[in-house]
Amino acid sequence: MAKKKSRAQAPVADAVIQVKGVTAEIGDVPVLAKVSFTARERQAVKLVGANGAGKTTLLRVLAGALAPKTGTALVGGAPADEKDPTFRALVAALIGTPPLAHNLTLAEHFALVGLSWGLGSEEARARGGRVLDAFGVGALASRFPHELSSGQAQMATLALTLTRPCDVILLDEPEQRLDADRVLILAELLEAERRDGATLVVASHSTVLRDALEGPTVSLTEVRTQHDQA
Repeated sequence: MAKKKSRAQAPVADAVIQVKGVTAEIGDVPVLAKVSFTARERQAVKLVGANGAGKTTLLRVLAGALAPKTGTALVGGAPADEKDPTFRALVAALIGTPPLAHNLTLAEHFALVGLSWGLGSEEARARGGRVLDAFGVGALASRFPHELSSGQAQMATLALTLTRPCDVILLDEPEQRLDADRVLILAELLEAERRDGATLVVASHSTVLRDALEGPTVSLTEVRTQHDQA
């Protein structure tokens, strides 16, 4: 799928994402230990760590939904900020369950994504449909979100995410609720995105998915508070 070109030059040569000394807190509680890494075009950075190590938190920082407590998180050479239209045009993210309209079919959701991001409705329907077809569930395009099983809903939200034109794709455990053969299909879809120019950051517990993606692994250290150490 064709990608948009980044609208800003990154400060490190070829860097699309630059994370330097980033930590995070929620309600004054540390939730992410210091982490640094650089991701370049056509790389898939794989986040690993125990539950609670901050994988989802780091993705939220990169999505511009949470400001770091310390350090800097640059995407396309500028701070990650979901309120910035230029930043939003660069990044597609699947972190948690996205809101879906009860009265729109999946195909209509694809069309809405296309109209929102300059694709046109028919091209967006085709993009989303190709992802569903790859999973072997193309007939789901005519269904409403509330008619889907949990696994079908996961494939649907992945299709919506991959419909977006973007430079950066952020995914939090995209393999959840998928059976083994569809995890392999997901890996193929993500590798196609990477080869087409996207930079991916994927938090995953699946060794199958991680091994299939070309790029570095970033291991997060679980935050240890004074209460934990007592």
